Amino acid sequence: MTTVFIAGSISINRLNAMVQERICNIVSSNFSVVVGDADGADSAIQACLRDYQAGNVTVYCTGDAPRNNIGDWPARHVYSKAKVGSRAYFTAKDLEMARCSDYGLMIWDCKSTGTLSNIIELLRRRKKSVVFIDKDQVFVTVSDISRLEHLLTLMSPKARAKAEAKIGLTSQIAGIANEELSLDFFEASEPAARADEQTKIESFHENAAQTESMKL
Repeated sequence: MTTVFIAGSISINRLNAMVQERICNIVSSNFSVVVGDADGADSAIQACLRDYQAGNVTVYCTGDAPRNNIGDWPARHVYSKAKVGSRAYFTAKDLEMARCSDYGLMIWDCKSTGTLSNIIELLRRRKKSVVFIDKDQVFVTVSDISRLEHLLTLMSPKARAKAEAKIGLTSQIAGIANEELSLDFFEASEPAARADEQTKIESFHENAAQTESMKL
């Protein structure tokens, strides 16, 4: 089953109708949803999911109980070694949601480093995010480093500086760029080897089938 990680900025308390429509489509498609337990967008997302009577929802939290679980859905408790209440403490659940999901739907105020970190983490795992830019009321798809860099142009200099200080934005972008470059090089050098390996596999299956037919 396809799993969608839905999250957003804590400053956003109400969801735009366009976001609500996307969430309705996700629920109608019977996709599984993972969502956090914070105030702000997380709570608004939960309320929207409840209104659409979503059943395939898991609320992720760090600690003994979710801070918010509006639909009384199953909760996933993520253990963190970080200091209770710290940024790293709450980030643990976000990393786990990025790991277990297939796509992201993010609602962003162009300032929140938490939501931006989720987008970056999904991209690092080569997973696509659809990002709703709340102030412009448009969707932006982030599927590679160039689209991430475009997304960052929507930040103010002050917000960009804050992200640099809090999450080391430049080094994170460089890390993803290097990973993409390495993967592109690997994939360019592999086609012939993969084709040869596929021929060997097909030959093995043909021989195995002949062997099995001889036993009858």
